Parts: sequence; C-alpha cells; structure tokens
Amino acid sequence: MSIESVAVGGAAPYRIDIGAGLLGDEARLAAHWRGRHALVLSDRHVARHHAQKLMDALARAKPQADIRLHTIAAGEASKTLASFSEVIDALAAQGATRDACVFALGGGVVGDLAGFAAACWMRGIDCVQLPTSLLAMVDSSVGGKTAVDISAGKNLVGAFHLPRAVIIDTDTLQTLPRREVAAGLAEVVKYGAIFDAAFLDWLESRADALLALDEATLQYAIAASCRYKAAVVERDPFEHGERALLNFGHTFAHAIEAEQGFGGLVHGEAVAIGMVLAARLSTRLGLAPQPHGERLARLLARLHLPTTLPEGLDAEALLARMRLDKKASAHGLRFVLWRGAGKAELVSAVDEQAVRAVLRD
Repeated sequence: MSIESVAVGGAAPYRIDIGAGLLGDEARLAAHWRGRHALVLSDRHVARHHAQKLMDALARAKPQADIRLHTIAAGEASKTLASFSEVIDALAAQGATRDACVFALGGGVVGDLAGFAAACWMRGIDCVQLPTSLLAMVDSSVGGKTAVDISAGKNLVGAFHLPRAVIIDTDTLQTLPRREVAAGLAEVVKYGAIFDAAFLDWLESRADALLALDEATLQYAIAASCRYKAAVVERDPFEHGERALLNFGHTFAHAIEAEQGFGGLVHGEAVAIGMVLAARLSTRLGLAPQPHGERLARLLARLHLPTTLPEGLDAEALLARMRLDKKASAHGLRFVLWRGAGKAELVSAVDEQAVRAVLRD
C-alpha cells in the first residue's frame, strides 16, 4: 500500500504521513529529529506491542543517541498534572537539550501529554506524533492542541504546540480493541457531519469495510479526515473562529466524560452521543430538519457506537459541567450546531431550557 501525505500549512508547516510499517522507517523518523536526545512516551499497553519496533528504528537512525522510553498507565485517568510532572522529570533525568524530541507513541492521552510536556520543557522542544489509535490518527494528533485534565473538567490545562511531524502507521490498528476502532470512527463521522455531506454518504456505503479494518478503506478515511482538519487548523490555528466547528458534539461529550469521572464511556463514544444530542438541539431550536439527525444516529449505531445518554446522568449536573466548558462564554452556553449534514455553525447564548429538554428527552 502506498503512503498518503497531507501537508499542514501555516506559520510552522508540517506533514502527515499515512501508511503501513512507518514505525520501522528510520529515515522518515530521523528526518524530524534534530538532536541526540529522544524520549519515547507511550502507555504500557501500546508499548508492549509497538515500542521495541520504534526504539530499534530510532537506534538505527542514530546509533550514538540517548533514546529512552517512559510509559504511563493506559487510559484517560493518566492524563493528569501528576503524569505531566513525571514526563518532565524524565526529560530532566535525561538531560534533554533544546534540540531533543519527544516521540508520542499511543492514543490521544499519550499525544496530549507528550505535546504538553514538549511545549513546556525549556519553553518548547520538538514533538513527533505517532498515533496508534484511530481517534488520535484523525483528530488529536493533528493541530497542536495539548492538555491534561483536572477534577473541574477535561483539557482545562494545556497549550497549543504544533507537532514537528505526524507519522501514522496503519499497522498499529490491528492491535487496537474493536471498541476503540468504533470510537475513532465517531470522529471520522464528525467531519462529514460538519463539512461534507458527500463524505457521510461514502461512510454509509463503506461502514462494514471500516469495521473490518480494510486497509485501503481505512487509509482513505484517515487521509480525508486529516485533510479536513488540516485545512481548518491552517486557517485558524488557535481556535478563534472556524476551528471551533471541530467541537461538534464535544460540549455534551466533555460534560458526560467529566460527570463519569473519566471512567465510563471512552471519548469517541461520548462524542457520538454528543453529536446526536447536538443534532436534536439544532432541531429543537429550528435550525435543522429532524431526519438529518435521525440519519446521523443510524450511521453511528451501525458503526457500533452509543447514541443515547447512559443511565444515571443528571441533566442539571451535566449543565453545570457545560457552563465551565472552554466553549462557554460570558454570554452563556455556546454549541456547535448544524443546519443539516455538512452545515455546522457556532451558536452563542443557547437557551438552557432547550439544552435541559434535550438532556431529559
């Protein structure tokens, strides 16, 4: 299978490479590694499968380099200030210099943590994103948003720090749990929902191939998703405007995740529910026809994703979480809503009664 590349422009341009076997491509890795220090950050589950291949490739690229591995426990519970401090301590113990590189080998938790640590060590060193989950491949590894969670909410402490490169080895998806594959597909669906109704048509026609991890279908879906996100990030790198559209479903999703203590639904599952709720809120506010939301829910369900709120979540507690969300403002709740498939927009001062009604339906 050939390698697909997506160029991300802007003040600090970089490239996304997508293909099989790229974790072992020492020349490609070395092209983005300027110094002699490399810290590979991974979680223990991913490291068991893929860290040795990456470490060996880095050693072949620079035999005299200082290459170290730091692992964290898998899961959102590791995306904390305590874990961030451990990564900083690992860089300090290594004596990492300004031209060091952090290689983020894992899903969104690892990518966010690695990027945030790279942003802060010596006020900013290189980070190469090597996403191993579908969700990270199509979303969190692209665009430079890095953060950790605190008890008050998700991603409230972080920094914008663009990667030096994103290298996506599609072979890693073969070791990904099927639940995580489905979670990643939620973010793929999001791009069709907010930008391109024709992409939703394509996803509907190839849902079975995506779930079966057909290589060519997955590579196309990943590359298309990266192109959608890269185009937006290039125009709005710091989320002052259009980039906020990428948060379709996320105001609901982040509230759900925080209310569950980041121990219930995985992120993509929460986003799937959040998109369905955002579509229903759009219909309640008179913005979008109901059949579009029903079609979205059917596609998500077909991709083995939840479409209704879990039992036991209180509408008032979720609303309180949303008021603290980064997308809220002094004028009240803001949501990314839509006027139907492919037509998203940011709506401010949304009536809380309408949100409450959607949560209680």
